[in-house]
Amino acid sequence: MNRRILFIIGILAILIVGAGIYAYTSSTQPETTRLIVSTTTSLEDTGLLEEIETAFEDKYPGVDVSVISGGTGIALQYGERGDADVLLTHDKNREEEFIESGFGTNRTEIAYNYFWIVGPENDPAGIRGLNATEAFSKIMEEGQNNPDEVKFASRGDDSGTHAREKQIWERTGVSYEEVSGSGAWYIESGRGMGETLLLASEQNAYTLTDSGTFLAYTNEGRIRIVPLVTIGDELLNVYAAMPVNPERHPNVNYEGAQNFVNFLVSPDGQEIIENFGKEEYGQPLFIPISQGLPS
Repeated sequence: MNRRILFIIGILAILIVGAGIYAYTSSTQPETTRLIVSTTTSLEDTGLLEEIETAFEDKYPGVDVSVISGGTGIALQYGERGDADVLLTHDKNREEEFIESGFGTNRTEIAYNYFWIVGPENDPAGIRGLNATEAFSKIMEEGQNNPDEVKFASRGDDSGTHAREKQIWERTGVSYEEVSGSGAWYIESGRGMGETLLLASEQNAYTLTDSGTFLAYTNEGRIRIVPLVTIGDELLNVYAAMPVNPERHPNVNYEGAQNFVNFLVSPDGQEIIENFGKEEYGQPLFIPISQGLPS
């Protein structure tokens, strides 16, 4: 009988000690808060954001980063509704409008790369050596004359890349509406950059892409089209971060959002951006803003 009582007392002691340890551990661990980042497909498809997310969570162990990936237009909608805490986009005009309308508190440039016009290696429209505006004009002219040989694949998704495409079409003197309805040579995918690159490769078509996603997909052997026009001011592609305004949406994690922005432009964040892709692709996919924009 005494042994039985001692056994029960021992079990109770173990349970009490275990409960105490659990309570102490729970009280000393930081409370986890969620940070929702709405971003462009290019930052997600290349893998850069995953690396930044890991480093940020290591620095702020109480924060759990959740990523929503879509075009810039979708990211801005999330911000306007208060369904995200911070945005990472690449369309300066719409970003400035977002801030001026009171949806975001500030716009901080974090990195840049370039848009490229890519297409079939045999270049049936003959755009090598042209600038972006001249290349678009030539693609449209040749596409209308020979739609079986010359095609252009557009994202058609209101993304930052799609917005830049529209700007370049406008510079040719032809409105985007005229272009998009001008024949079978013009294809709209309505999808992200990676899927549009796959479509362009399948159709042997030209497209406008950010250089980072193109290099990532080329390295994986998933596409066979090549870069044809890669330089010029019209192709500069700047990425920016914007916290959502807590005065518009009091429930957003504004402190976490501002910490995330600060991390992106900190020496640690900029080093991640500077080195990302060097080993795997032979060159960085993005250039940190700390190096300054090209003059």
